[in-house]
Amino acid sequence: MAITNVLVANRGEIARRVFATCRRMGIGTTAVYSDADAAAPHVSEADAAIRLPGNTPAETYLRGELIIEAALAAGADAIHPGYGFLSENAEFARSVLDAGLVWIGPPVAAIEQMGSKVESKKMMDAAGVPVLAELDPAEVTEAHLPVLIKASAGGGGRGMRVVRELSELRDQIAGAQREAESAFGDPTVFCERYLETGRHIEVQVMSDTFGKTWAVGERECSIQRRHQKVVEEAPSPLVEKIDGMRDRLFEAARLAAEAIGYEGAGTVEFLADEKGDFFFLEMNTRLQVEHPVTEQTTGLDLVRLQLQVASGLPLPAAQPAQRGHSIEVRLYAEDPAHDWQPQSGPVHKIEIPFTTGEFAVLDQPGVRLDTGVVDDSVVGVHYDPMLAKVISYAETRAEAAHLLATALQRAKIHGLVTNRDLLVRVLRHPAFLAGDTDTAFFVTHDLAALSAPLASDADEALSIVAAALADSAANHAASRYTRLAPSGWRNLASLPQAKSYESRTSGTHEVRYRYTRTGVAVEGHEGLELISATPERVVLAVPGERGPVRRQFEIARYGDLVAVDSPLGPVAVRRLPRFTDPAEQVAAGSLLAPMPGSVIRLGAAEGDHVRQGQPILWLEAMKMEHTIAAPATGVLSALNVTVGQQVEVGTVLAVVEEQEQEQEQA
Repeated sequence: MAITNVLVANRGEIARRVFATCRRMGIGTTAVYSDADAAAPHVSEADAAIRLPGNTPAETYLRGELIIEAALAAGADAIHPGYGFLSENAEFARSVLDAGLVWIGPPVAAIEQMGSKVESKKMMDAAGVPVLAELDPAEVTEAHLPVLIKASAGGGGRGMRVVRELSELRDQIAGAQREAESAFGDPTVFCERYLETGRHIEVQVMSDTFGKTWAVGERECSIQRRHQKVVEEAPSPLVEKIDGMRDRLFEAARLAAEAIGYEGAGTVEFLADEKGDFFFLEMNTRLQVEHPVTEQTTGLDLVRLQLQVASGLPLPAAQPAQRGHSIEVRLYAEDPAHDWQPQSGPVHKIEIPFTTGEFAVLDQPGVRLDTGVVDDSVVGVHYDPMLAKVISYAETRAEAAHLLATALQRAKIHGLVTNRDLLVRVLRHPAFLAGDTDTAFFVTHDLAALSAPLASDADEALSIVAAALADSAANHAASRYTRLAPSGWRNLASLPQAKSYESRTSGTHEVRYRYTRTGVAVEGHEGLELISATPERVVLAVPGERGPVRRQFEIARYGDLVAVDSPLGPVAVRRLPRFTDPAEQVAAGSLLAPMPGSVIRLGAAEGDHVRQGQPILWLEAMKMEHTIAAPATGVLSALNVTVGQQVEVGTVLAVVEEQEQEQEQA
């Protein structure tokens, strides 16, 4: 049947991605949204939008009955599940079909068979696909360690934990079950042997209803944090260098799809070693986050093929040949240098240079942007903190990496801490460029070094000088009385002007400068020449061994946040007030909320004696648990929160007072 209107049972970037293809095909679009997403771009872009009351996934995007009601109310005749949420929920798929709607996904039976990671491995083993044996958590012994706990009903790193000590197994299983329940509505978990290093290789399959199955191409997704992919590429560097590996992978993927009578788009995931041997991990019965790299290297629109297969059309007669190389990075609102803490708040600006297409297959080398946020979007605490997928396409892998790294370095991303600097350093790392990318990449190559700011200390200091001079120009432009006088003008010679800024990574910077008849003199920057300064742009001539070099800086302000962009690297600082308010000071030993979230557990009570590193409480933010531990050994003198309480970033959660006796002993 012809599809005329598609409801996407999802949000953000994936909803916008499906809508983009629907528009190109002349198909109507319907969005659903939570209260937290009322102002999200996917809502305004749809032809119709239906509210799902509430904020959390359990209240909204996991409520299948509400989504089906929304489709019927809006006149949609098909539902696309996107990825995550209900995308691999067989009961939801069955309910969609029972409601007389088209399900843009595989048969219900295929989802059921692959929905249990435990049962799917048994089935793949029987079909001749190599597998890693599943372990019953109750039977795990020291000999099995380390083991990986995995959620049976989903992926994306949710409900996934590595256990290296048998004594930790019980608590880690409980935590994984809570995360799985929150993310997928199913707390079932299982264990398998954990391979410390390996290559994560996956094969995109596409099957029609006439028995034809394509192994469209493979992707490598080995660089991961917390078992969630960060960098993905096609084709795989490992597969490229091992003769015959691609043929074996494709054959195994086709066996997997045909064993369950698959239809539509799916992904068969494998863990491979450097010799080219591989083991089945799971089959995702949906579109993957990283599908754009396959689209770029085949020229296919996979969402278009999904819609055609769901409409009963056959796949084209010939499968397209591979072309070029594509790399995708996931731009997250998170702080890799501080245990990957998710961030929330406003995205004042997001601008990626060299972008030649959004949600589109590129015909020429360039950068594609798939994002769920725009300028002034707000990232909340209820959903995954991914801001965008930035995808490069070029003739060679080296060119694709260089193009993507440069685009990210010069991107304007204002308002939140992100993993952008880490992504650039990964793309430029010699090991990555050599194709040496296994799942232990961040451990092997020092996460602290990879997380370091792109701007060096000297370049950061220079950027902060530019910020101060731009602020001076802004103050001068806003003045009612001294616009005709030079900025910083005085009747008599006086002390230098001073402006202070706080950097998240390097602390407080004070810029002391004096305007002279010939320009400006900045303390600590002898020979620096001011070429021009406006509130938004500063040009400096920086002295060097071979003469001065002109540097241009662009400055943007959002309250006390100052963002400085230049080819030297992005810099973001907070403008400090001239005088501090004593009421804003917090007591020593205070535990501050590192992110907005909900208190889900308490590990101690007020008055308890606690040791350094002991968990005091647990926060849930963006579907993940975060432990707040004692900063020192002492007494928990204050506990300001209760279970279920919502807290904002910076909230004083508790106070640990170090005892003098213990300090003397130490």
